[in-house]
Amino acid sequence: MTFYVPLFGELGALSLLLLYVWLLSAIGCSQLSRLKGYGEKPGLGTGLLLSVIGIIVWLVFPSRPDSRWRTMFRRRGS
Repeated sequence: MTFYVPLFGELGALSLLLLYVWLLSAIGCSQLSRLKGYGEKPGLGTGLLLSVIGIIVWLVFPSRPDSRWRTMFRRRGS
């Protein structure tokens, strides 16, 4: 029975790390979608379903004209 104890300990640590990555990506997607003017719910759904790929999706997704993202990252020459 002592053979399986370290294996389960490593599996638990890895699953906890993956859980943190999953939750932080959901939070990041939610904040990005809110900044881009779409609200928190679409970002939260994207983050929970796509995990880390969802952050990349929201970074590429265009923002709305009246969003906070456009006011924060507006180009000076335009």
